Amino acid sequence: MNLQTQIPLQKQSHHQIDYNSKLLLLGSCFSENIGNKLGYFKFQSTQNPFGILFQPKAIEQLITNSINEKEYTEVDIFNHNEIWSCFDAHSALSSINKNELLEGLNSAIKATHQQLKNTSHIIITLGTSWVYRFIETDILVANCHKIPQKKFLKEILSVDEITESLTSTIALIRSINTNASIILTVSPVRHIKDGFIENQQSKAHLLSAIHQVVEPRKNVHYFPSYEIMMDELRDYRFYADDMIHPSEVAINYIWEKFTEAWLSDTSKEIMKEVDTIQKGLAHRPFNPNTEQHQQFLKNLQQKKETLQQAFPFIQF
Repeated sequence: MNLQTQIPLQKQSHHQIDYNSKLLLLGSCFSENIGNKLGYFKFQSTQNPFGILFQPKAIEQLITNSINEKEYTEVDIFNHNEIWSCFDAHSALSSINKNELLEGLNSAIKATHQQLKNTSHIIITLGTSWVYRFIETDILVANCHKIPQKKFLKEILSVDEITESLTSTIALIRSINTNASIILTVSPVRHIKDGFIENQQSKAHLLSAIHQVVEPRKNVHYFPSYEIMMDELRDYRFYADDMIHPSEVAINYIWEKFTEAWLSDTSKEIMKEVDTIQKGLAHRPFNPNTEQHQQFLKNLQQKKETLQQAFPFIQF
């Protein structure tokens, strides 16, 4: 008896991800879930240099500024409740020291510029179509930084606006990197603070726009994170305690689906070796001074050295 419908996934025959790939992940917090998995398995990956970005215009802005190598100055930042922040970035980059914030922003811009030039795969996860416009400057912000809501106008991006933004984002990437695989996906995290109906409308806009620009022949692809969560995992036991975010079980399930579709067979073998080493490093013995444990550490070190000879960039 089959108690679950399965979303068919086609194994990528070209542009597969392996340990020589360089990956850049941008977007909502779900991109960090996948990014953390790639980090655990020691792939060459970078995630959200400007912090979590939920909506497509914010991602387009980051890529535009990175390609243009924008230099952030004091006019681009503000102080609120003794914290310096930037509307282009997540609060994770905020600081009590404005020079520290500017240094972080400009370092991230330079690093993102290099990553866009050299990356083999860019994974963009869109979270919402809802955006906030700062009334004083009439600009869309990536993050409101807990500034009172009355200072913003809340809007929803239309399908055409998102399509235009994604088209621009892809063109910008292609202007400095013609070969990168671009993988678009929609976050399964529900933004129910916007309202249940409004969240569904938001996701529908994202999905409709994405499918206007996906073209595998042009190396622009779609991975169905949202559909897997909504269909294959349609049960609240697959949600975290907040009933909004996917649980660890759900994240692992979607990660497995991603590996099936995008990761090469040779990389999966290396992942097993990395996993063995990671679990060995996390092991805490009852008696660390025993000869048996010392031999265990010796064998673990040998495995690390063997792996690092093949892939010098891997560090534990």
